[in-house]
Amino acid sequence: MSAVMRFSQVRLTAKAVSSGMSARSLASVMGPQIRYFSRSSYAQKSFPDHQVINMPALSPTMTQGGIGAWGKKPGDNIQPGDVLVEIETDKAQMDFEFQEEGYLAKVLMESGSKDVPVGNPIAVLVENESDVAAFADFTIEDAGGAKAAEAPKEEAKEQPKEEKKEEKAAAPKTEAPQKKADETPSKPLERVAASPIARRIASEKGIPLTQIKGSGPNGRIILKDVEAYKAPAAAAASAPAPASASAGVAFTDVPVSNMRRVIGQRLQESKQTAPHYYVTSEISMDKINKLRAALNAQADGKYKLSVNDFVIKAAAQALKEVPECNSAWYGEFIRQHHTADISVAVATPTGLITPIIKSAEARGLASISNSMKDLGKRAKDGKLKPEEYQGGSFTISNLGMFGVDSFTAIINPPQSCILAVGATKDVVVVDPTSEKGFKVEPKMKCTLSSDHRTVDGAVGAQFLKSFKKFMENPLALML
Repeated sequence: MSAVMRFSQVRLTAKAVSSGMSARSLASVMGPQIRYFSRSSYAQKSFPDHQVINMPALSPTMTQGGIGAWGKKPGDNIQPGDVLVEIETDKAQMDFEFQEEGYLAKVLMESGSKDVPVGNPIAVLVENESDVAAFADFTIEDAGGAKAAEAPKEEAKEQPKEEKKEEKAAAPKTEAPQKKADETPSKPLERVAASPIARRIASEKGIPLTQIKGSGPNGRIILKDVEAYKAPAAAAASAPAPASASAGVAFTDVPVSNMRRVIGQRLQESKQTAPHYYVTSEISMDKINKLRAALNAQADGKYKLSVNDFVIKAAAQALKEVPECNSAWYGEFIRQHHTADISVAVATPTGLITPIIKSAEARGLASISNSMKDLGKRAKDGKLKPEEYQGGSFTISNLGMFGVDSFTAIINPPQSCILAVGATKDVVVVDPTSEKGFKVEPKMKCTLSSDHRTVDGAVGAQFLKSFKKFMENPLALML
């Protein structure tokens, strides 16, 4: 079997693994962007048989990505299931896992490379270890990557001479310095290679990754490097004067990740295009608190219910009663979902992500609780698969653990609604049965943000009424 045929398939841990589709099948469905190999016949120079590995599309919306830490270096053997490289997608940082044998001959995109278009060459794979040395001088131009980038320039050169004359006549003198500025090469921001857990701990401790020396593969920063880090006291003590002189302009420029860029674009689009309105309800938490304590007391370690688990279940049940809120706006039509796939906002070191509790209306509280804990942990570690956070029909954002009384959330398009959950607070309420005439009762405020294109105000109010009914009578959730 030839090298071309031998390396014709690849598996991603992120998408389509569960469906058993091969890369060849995916290419026929999703087009050329899902192809990760290029044939070697294009190379102008003479190289042994090889395959060029292209930037993969690890999500349906991914058009470009960043290169994280390489799990292999040139000359290393690759076995099925090995992690070749970390890819920063528009949703999360994910492992690119290989399912073929071979040897990594050349890395074409170093760690820290950003905005690499899907389909561009990133590495070279060979069948025989003896062929690795022949690729020492192999470049991205040899792989055909530079031609795609230079295509616009070539088209510009082929313009008619008359157009060039018109441009010269119309061009003002101020274009000369502008041209010099354009010719100045922009230096890309360097990305530090670090494991997800190392990033999270460093972020929590306020440790800059650029000051840590990694001991992992290819200098990758791992957890023990962060734990062993000590701030350079001598350097801090030696420069007090310059710090005071520049105190008025002290700041840090943080590079924008693909994930943060997409979050910003989507939320800006949502706020500008979806006509938001908000309805708020105050809910008594007395019965839920008692039921939760009773159920956790007899859990025997099998589960530990949180208030958010009850919120997810109650929202799913309310969506069954008010299905208009379980919908999405698609311009020409409104899609009404038949299952309550609840997206739950989780904060991670790299940004917000929304893992999904699927078919929450058909699941018990213990199942919801255990799934949410697993999804939340893997979300913070950057280990979620695309199908675990893409989609969803309704979103819940809970800031109650931070002591926030109430807030309004931005709708996650194309969904129609998002429920903002605040903290539980003790409130004095009227109680005719008490000698004092009042009592202290735990209350929680929830605010529903709705898209008025799909959900009218009265419908949003009906949802909150139904949600409150289930929250204040939690035994109905057990039926």
